[in-house]
Amino acid sequence: MAKSVVKPKVVVVMPAYNAEKTVARTVADIPPGSVDEIILVDDCSKDQTVSVAEKLGLKVIRHTDNRGYGGNQKPATRRPWMPERISWS
Repeated sequence: MAKSVVKPKVVVVMPAYNAEKTVARTVADIPPGSVDEIILVDDCSKDQTVSVAEKLGLKVIRHTDNRGYGGNQKPATRRPWMPERISWS
């Protein structure tokens, strides 16, 4: 009997701050079919970053205060839906 192969889930976590003008282009640059989910972590943007991300169908986590680049990344890695291994680039 053949073993079934379980494909690992690929999740992109995008830290963002005032990125309304670049979110759609960034998502479009991700090769179709290469990821299972895209999650935008908004660092209390003052523009329409969250609205644009939601219109694109992204899962959005929104901070109520600005935590800076490093502070915006850390909470996203502590979520129960995160895979065992992650890579930031």
